[in-house]
Amino acid sequence: MQADIITTTLLDKSQTLSIQKPASGLSLVGRIRVPGDKSISHRALMLGAIAQGETTIEGLLLGEDPRSTAKCFSLLGAKVSELNAERVTVRGVGIGELEEPVEVLDAGNSGTTMRLMLGILASHPGRFYAVTGDSSLRSRPMSRVIKPLQQMGAQIWGRKSNSLAPLAILGQQLKPIHYHSPIASAQVKSCILLAGLMASGETTVTEPALSRDHSERMLRAFGAQLSVDPETCSVTVTGPTQLQGQNVIVPGDISSAAFWLVAGAIVPGSELVVENVGVNPTRTGILEALEMMGADIELQNQREAAGEPVADILVRSSGQLRGCTIAGDLIPRLIDEIPILAVAAIFASGTTIIRDAAELRVKESDRLAVTAAELNRMGAKISELPDGLEITGGTPLTGADVDSYTDHRIAMSLAIAALNATGITNIHRAEAAAISYPDFTATLQQVCHPN
Repeated sequence: MQADIITTTLLDKSQTLSIQKPASGLSLVGRIRVPGDKSISHRALMLGAIAQGETTIEGLLLGEDPRSTAKCFSLLGAKVSELNAERVTVRGVGIGELEEPVEVLDAGNSGTTMRLMLGILASHPGRFYAVTGDSSLRSRPMSRVIKPLQQMGAQIWGRKSNSLAPLAILGQQLKPIHYHSPIASAQVKSCILLAGLMASGETTVTEPALSRDHSERMLRAFGAQLSVDPETCSVTVTGPTQLQGQNVIVPGDISSAAFWLVAGAIVPGSELVVENVGVNPTRTGILEALEMMGADIELQNQREAAGEPVADILVRSSGQLRGCTIAGDLIPRLIDEIPILAVAAIFASGTTIIRDAAELRVKESDRLAVTAAELNRMGAKISELPDGLEITGGTPLTGADVDSYTDHRIAMSLAIAALNATGITNIHRAEAAAISYPDFTATLQQVCHPN
């Protein structure tokens, strides 16, 4: 690996990642492992904290977001060992036994931490909690979980008519509801199901389409009484219930693997194997989208680990990708992967249309606006739609100064785009990648080989 292909500069805690493709070109080759699945890591820590007994977690993601979850639940009385990727232990307090902490609970940049935790905290009668996050999280909508929790009897206060953090929660004895969610959101669904663990009776969530089902799988494993009706996209949990500590093996995060799948598909002469990736059907929309675009991807060594399907994924560069339309029920299964799919679309023939993804406007950044603006700086032809993007493929990229907007998925998507650009690309605030992928730059250096 030549040092001048990928370099980093640190100034006042802000990192600039500089990438310059050699004149001779480069290819990506190797076998890699991506960090543990973020969604599963959060849920393992949370359920371990409210279960009886000890939970062990292997393969935990060591990014900033799970660290926020671990810190919050440690303040709430759970005993969480030092975080590492090998083995973390969580000594739970049991359902309904979280403590009332002296400190404000800080969810950092993690929407999952805040939204799921609200369902748990709101169901602890008589206890008061204050929850905040960083500037990005304090601007992201919480009403989507607060409103259904209020229907269950929760008392929650916050800014902008109880929709923005910081939030104050006074726990109540909640009542079960049947909530018809206007959006397919695993965070909304999980929040309500977690609140339903302490409600007396059946709490049901019905969605317009199936969202990722990590909570359902893990709640069952921990002993919750839970049923799923795929025909109506409904999930029901019966409370009150008690959870028991479990051994959890966290597979690699397919959202992190997505960067290498696209990189391998667009950089000529590439062949990558991403090992031990979770291929839960509610998360594999990225594989279907890339298949529609003509990418050469193969699942190998398919197996199951702790109730989650796992595989090694081989990607080879192939001929020209082709544009396609990504919309409808596919969107909830690849919502986090849309910025990197936009990169793939730049190198595809024809036009790619992404719709039904307005949810991306309220992520760590307005991902639709930022994806379009920053990739267009490099010469892409991307137009914003109210709920998506229109990408005209086949335009060569040129290195430019771009910014992550402190959004981890934007930072990594820009880095992959830079591999196929001429000239130097400087990605400012690239340290954001560490939120979900602390070793992203090191892995990039590992697999890049000059021709």
